[in-house]
Amino acid sequence: MSHVLTLIGAPGARDIVEAIAEDFRSSVGASHEPFWLSPEACDITFRAANEDAMAAARAVVDAIPPGAPVDKLIQPVEGRRKRMLVADMDSTIIQQECLDEVAGLAGIGPKIAAITDRAMRGELPFEDALRERIALLAGFPEAKLQEVLDLQIALTPGARQLAETMRAHGARTVLVSGGFTFFTRCIAERAGFDVDYGNRFIIENGMVTGVADPILGQNAKLEAMSREAVHAGIGLKEVIAVGDGANDLAMLKAAGLGVAYHAKPIVAAEAKARIDHGDLTALLFLQGYRVEDFASQD
Repeated sequence: MSHVLTLIGAPGARDIVEAIAEDFRSSVGASHEPFWLSPEACDITFRAANEDAMAAARAVVDAIPPGAPVDKLIQPVEGRRKRMLVADMDSTIIQQECLDEVAGLAGIGPKIAAITDRAMRGELPFEDALRERIALLAGFPEAKLQEVLDLQIALTPGARQLAETMRAHGARTVLVSGGFTFFTRCIAERAGFDVDYGNRFIIENGMVTGVADPILGQNAKLEAMSREAVHAGIGLKEVIAVGDGANDLAMLKAAGLGVAYHAKPIVAAEAKARIDHGDLTALLFLQGYRVEDFASQD
């Protein structure tokens, strides 16, 4: 079959997924039964004879009610399983924004969080917003960064399953963050990433005093992804990238499959795929992995 529709329901939404799958099969004349990847996720393969048929199939998917707790994506069957994962860290691989957690411990949480939110929505240049936040945190003890990492930071559900399953099937896994290497190095190890990229704190006399140049922002994330792909001997079409903020958009658009994960509106609107209801294992289902293929359990 030339194309596949993947439907990924929220926990307990199998009945809704089944109804959508049957409606789609009937509309496009798909002869194959849904292939279930998990209790709430399935593939429906179909052949679109021409562009009009493909447009009609997409129209059926677009007509799924916005309130339905189901993520969906139509893509070609060929090439859907990727050879590299490139992932943002904050609010993607981890559930928190590291600098917001540091700011909370410093007693200036709301002020920093407001700047973070504006930057992730694309309302502020990322580099300017990062410098502004670090200036507000000047004097924060380096020793307390470890306290934040140990007590405040948690992996997003499915993060380890995503990275370890792709590694087990030969893919390279890359964590690329506008956050800081103090955090990315530990999170990469926790989640099972091969390599990590991030910004660097300037530390003087045991205190945070600034951020080192050059700042890793939107263009630097894309450059890191491109560099890693060249190193692995693959094209960008063989990369799946995931993120939630405006500084992820360049890499999401350039990757073979760019996924907006519980993302800000500007990112969700422009990415090729979006996950609003599932956890990070949804990226495995999009590539045709079954639960039985997962290399680890969270």
